[in-house]
Amino acid sequence: MASRSGAGLAAVLGGAAALAGWAAYRALGQERSAVVVPLQRLARHCSRRSRRHAPVPAALGAPQGSLSVSPAEYPKTRRDESVVDELHGVRVADPYRWLEDPDAPETAAWVTSQNELTQRILAQCEGRQQFKDLFTKLYNYEKYGTPYKRGQRYIYSHNSGLQNQFVTYSQGSLEGEPRVLIDPNTLSEDGTVALGGQAFSEDGTLYAYMLSSGGSDWRTIHLKRINQETGETEDLEEEKLDHVKFSGITWTHDNKGFFYCRYEEPKTADKGTETDINLGQQLMYHVLGTPQSNDVTMLADPQNPTWMFGTECTHDGRYLLISVSNGCEPVNKLWYVDLEAIPRDPASGALSFASFDFHAGKEALPVVKLIDDFKAAWDYVSSEGSSVTLHTNAGAPRYRVVRGDLAAAAQAPGGFAAACTDLLPQHEKDLLQWCCLVRGGTLIACYLRDVVSVLQLHDWQSGTLKAPVPMPGIGSVGGFSGSHKHTEWFFSFTSYTEPGAIYRVDMADAEPAPALFRRIATTGFAPDDFETKQEFVTSTDGTRVPMFIVHKKGLQLDGSNPTLLYGYGGFNISLEPGFSVSRMCWMLAYNGVYAVANLRGGGEYGTDWRAAGSCHNKQNVFDDFQSCAEHLHSAGYSSPRTLAIQGGSNGGLLVAACANQRPDLFQVVLAQVGVMDMLRFHKFTIGHAWITDYGSPDKEEDFPVLLCYSPVHNVAQPAGSTRQYPAFLITTGDHDDRVVPLHSHKLTATLQHVLAGAADSPQRNPLLTRVEVKAGHGAGKPTAKIIEETSDMMAFAASVMGAKWQHASS
Repeated sequence: MASRSGAGLAAVLGGAAALAGWAAYRALGQERSAVVVPLQRLARHCSRRSRRHAPVPAALGAPQGSLSVSPAEYPKTRRDESVVDELHGVRVADPYRWLEDPDAPETAAWVTSQNELTQRILAQCEGRQQFKDLFTKLYNYEKYGTPYKRGQRYIYSHNSGLQNQFVTYSQGSLEGEPRVLIDPNTLSEDGTVALGGQAFSEDGTLYAYMLSSGGSDWRTIHLKRINQETGETEDLEEEKLDHVKFSGITWTHDNKGFFYCRYEEPKTADKGTETDINLGQQLMYHVLGTPQSNDVTMLADPQNPTWMFGTECTHDGRYLLISVSNGCEPVNKLWYVDLEAIPRDPASGALSFASFDFHAGKEALPVVKLIDDFKAAWDYVSSEGSSVTLHTNAGAPRYRVVRGDLAAAAQAPGGFAAACTDLLPQHEKDLLQWCCLVRGGTLIACYLRDVVSVLQLHDWQSGTLKAPVPMPGIGSVGGFSGSHKHTEWFFSFTSYTEPGAIYRVDMADAEPAPALFRRIATTGFAPDDFETKQEFVTSTDGTRVPMFIVHKKGLQLDGSNPTLLYGYGGFNISLEPGFSVSRMCWMLAYNGVYAVANLRGGGEYGTDWRAAGSCHNKQNVFDDFQSCAEHLHSAGYSSPRTLAIQGGSNGGLLVAACANQRPDLFQVVLAQVGVMDMLRFHKFTIGHAWITDYGSPDKEEDFPVLLCYSPVHNVAQPAGSTRQYPAFLITTGDHDDRVVPLHSHKLTATLQHVLAGAADSPQRNPLLTRVEVKAGHGAGKPTAKIIEETSDMMAFAASVMGAKWQHASS
């Protein structure tokens, strides 16, 4: 494992996993009682062969906040009552299907009218400009990425404070003069072109990097040549590869080419606004100095169009490992190709896959299918000759490290999976997140212990524990870099109240220990003024759910504190402690409380924890979150009048579903880029990959479960005396081609019609949406847009609660 900066391929694939998942949670951090209607009752209701689906109203509604919108203020939205689907004997209306077309003039006009209303209401929010000023002030500090070595040079990222995008630098030594490698800020005036991935050749002289525009998942690959002594770069102008999506870059060790993945050219000229489903990913090989049209399609599978490919070369460069995934479940096939068996082009000396081209070749690619089922995850750690070491959850929901022989696997009964042996067995409680071999025979292992990072050193040959790594406190490893080539390695450490520090360890030292390399310093607050607690909440079925709670010391537990509860609960993503400027501003500005719920569906305790909140168990996630809200109320942190809930992507689904089921628990709902239509999510872009977490609405056994919590299909005016919903601010981006904006549009229209469609409606809490232009699912969003959107959300939440400004800022 060369470096750790995100959640891996599964998080990239999981449209519902990206923004509020591990990587996106980091981006946000950088700034970047029983349920009233229990699942059993819902399932019985939805499983009847009724002619038409009707949602079950909640027993109680939300309190009235300090901001009001009358029903007459909402824009009129056309309903097409003729659109009714019959799914497994149930008739389901979809009157806003026309909003699925992002390019239609009617959709554009609807977005404009909704944004105009939202801006009018946001203008009434006291403290909006004050929050923006404070957020900007606190955000304006130097930010550094964890350094790593490629070739003879160290690489790191840096943001001077308010730059829209991080700049990537290289330097000849840790004390050497930095040279700019790539500065995305120079590539667009508004900062919407972002770095979307990168890879260096084996000797560090060639640099392939991917750029995205406007927040889209589409990438273009560009190349530079790097002078290893001076750091000067040369753009290879002819090297530009297009139509790249959900792809890594893997160089062959001869520096003559690399592997990547692409799709066919999309139909929409403005990439990122299309909704067409992404099928048929192809694994390609590009030879340096040749046009993309010459690239060989190494792998494609029309019979399995949802399969996707990831690649990695073994440390000696001999074997190409191919990971095949089908969705976002933590499982994959693992195949390999012996590159020594591939002929070379006599002119260039590059590997020649022409005869194996999927479309035009006459020979089958000599792939060895080491693991050929989707029963477990298998990730490469290291190898020596034909002996390979892998990180896996096979028979180990909390993961283990195994070792086996590639050559002997074919002859072994049960294949590699049965023949391999444990190097690091599964821990009795802790989750083994990842491990890395560094030069000198040390294996670094990172465990998650009750959602807190633990690092340990093990012997590479035996797996024996050598020593724990002293950690600076209770927090998480936010970044890591290390390599089998070098004895030194780096890790960054962060917590909820400290932006973090980067530590360096050199195994060549007599007594290797973390030494502070660089501390990330901020101004405007003192970390010692805050406290972080971890409390365990008992969910509906008795499961203990961890929740972090952060606030100023000396907080009065009288229920009056403006509280922000964040959750995700899906896609095997763990919400680990991390610093967030916006949440720090929330606590400073309003003397607020910030809470993070580690719900089932996530990866905090391994794959069993994930499975307990996925597919037919999804209701457990909502139960966990609602139980956390009830705990905050009963413990005196908050009350229904002072609680806002926030979630993005799969977390957007979470908060919207919980608002439908228990509107009485919340005052404000901040739903960002959420998956809101659970009956059609799989029909757009990469939504099919989420079936592994949600189930498929096309399957009769999954359909009732999805229908019973789908946010769009379960909006109903509460039955009790308080007959309204919490205030909603639903955010999305017009270039979100991960969770396409139609999800947010349809929920907004449904909320406004069902709850505020009549003149005498009791709904006065605002039901608003905010659609960002030239923005996507979250990755690569410019600092300026982050500050604007976040300030609007926080000021809206505070105004609805009636929270008063507490910070003595100038």
